[in-house]
Amino acid sequence: MAAIAGYDVGGAHLKVALVDDGRVIAAGEFACQLWQGLGQLDAALEAAREVTAGAAYHAVTMTGELCELFASRQAGVIAITDHMQRRIGAGTRFFMGLKGFGDASAARDNTASVGSANFLATVQVIARLKPHALLIDFGSTTTDIAACDTPQGLTDAERLQTGELVYTGLTRTPVASVTTRGLLAGQWQGLARDGFATMADVRRVLGTLPDGVNHGDAASVEASLKRLSRGFGRDGELRHLAVWQAAAAHIREAQLQSIIEGVQQATSRPGIDMSGGVVAAGIGAGEVAEIARRLSLPAITFGELIGANGVVARDATRYAPAVAVGMLA
Repeated sequence: MAAIAGYDVGGAHLKVALVDDGRVIAAGEFACQLWQGLGQLDAALEAAREVTAGAAYHAVTMTGELCELFASRQAGVIAITDHMQRRIGAGTRFFMGLKGFGDASAARDNTASVGSANFLATVQVIARLKPHALLIDFGSTTTDIAACDTPQGLTDAERLQTGELVYTGLTRTPVASVTTRGLLAGQWQGLARDGFATMADVRRVLGTLPDGVNHGDAASVEASLKRLSRGFGRDGELRHLAVWQAAAAHIREAQLQSIIEGVQQATSRPGIDMSGGVVAAGIGAGEVAEIARRLSLPAITFGELIGANGVVARDATRYAPAVAVGMLA
């Protein structure tokens, strides 16, 4: 079989994968600040050729239609579809969720099915390989939750209602959207509701930020501490790092709890079977393993589930939807 390249076009990153005969060969992520213009997508696609070169077929899914570059979600799907077709070729196939794959014309006519359907690609692959499994994909911006045999919501609006979409991510989420109060040196206090620090800063202060997941931000622990402490109305110093790590641990805990609550809501409907355990995906797969432990559920990464090994397994886990559309196509 000829190799297939899978693409997941996001608003901040482009994820890609190369799949040959159902086996993932490589996967990667490239910075793509789409809100700055479609030229960002061009640059990311060029960089991604290190993964996609040699592919005979191309399959695309997306969430980038949500970014403020576009007047509406529908306009975003059409713009990204047209741009990807021009860049990659007329044979490019677009993932339309439950409707399968279609060409650019079909994607334009089914924008509601194309937009933000990337999680469904991962769900479909998992459902074929592991019955009764629960997907938790903890990405940079959002967390997708789905009982893979019986996902409830299909659109973002529906999934925000069912608990299957929690708008919190491992790195890009502002601290002030995770919690409005902090714990510092034995006292509770309110936090500045501003964009001083992100969860990448929290995890950098804690020393738990995975390598290679925060494109464009090579901040030091000292820089992250400065941003984190500003939200407390203070200036943090490295000599007090242990105090700030305790504060950061509380913020991380609040974020994990919000995901656990999403899981509890999404799985509270009668008939949901989670006997297959959790499939962890996204750059936050390590945190998903901790969530599964707290829920007393066994966990496996998406990369392990599809039979990948080593770095490829890690990257397939991190960029699961790109891998999944390649496998499905």
